[in-house]
Amino acid sequence: MTTLENRPNTALLVVDVQKGVVAEAHERDAVVANVAALVEKARREQVPVVWVQHSDEELVKESDDWRIVPELTPGDTEPLVHKSYGDSFEDTTLETVLSGLEVGRLLVAGAESDACIRSTLHGALVRGYDATLVSDAHTAGDRTAWGAPPPAQVIAHTNLYWTYQTAPGRTAGTVETKDVDFGTS
Repeated sequence: MTTLENRPNTALLVVDVQKGVVAEAHERDAVVANVAALVEKARREQVPVVWVQHSDEELVKESDDWRIVPELTPGDTEPLVHKSYGDSFEDTTLETVLSGLEVGRLLVAGAESDACIRSTLHGALVRGYDATLVSDAHTAGDRTAWGAPPPAQVIAHTNLYWTYQTAPGRTAGTVETKDVDFGTS
């Protein structure tokens, strides 16, 4: 269980599912559909959905590429955290948002597997959160031209190593979309 005191709640953290981030991503439509299913389930079970949106020199704030994909729409009362580093906690309001919601457990989905997803998972775990990766609800673009493995291998590797993450007093791991349990029933 989380090492954070008085944090009994779970949240779904949707990271960087933005037009320019996932436009050419591996199995984009299937991943976005899984994220949409998670959002719908979280809302139905009254689990907080927290959105993270990246911006930098290449992903300019307010540009079309910066916008969240049209298949997903953050709710009016759902927090939206803006970031400019890989780790969604770094120099953002995420910790304040999660603290206010009494969240100690995160289910993480989004993009990109080998960048912001990994950074955010590690950031959560070292800050005391339980952090579960939704194994079929994250994706990556093709970076083979720069020496990276193909995206399917990047995703598989991220799932493999996060399945076996451990930390004192905290849990990590992976779960498929169909098996997500927000712990509300």
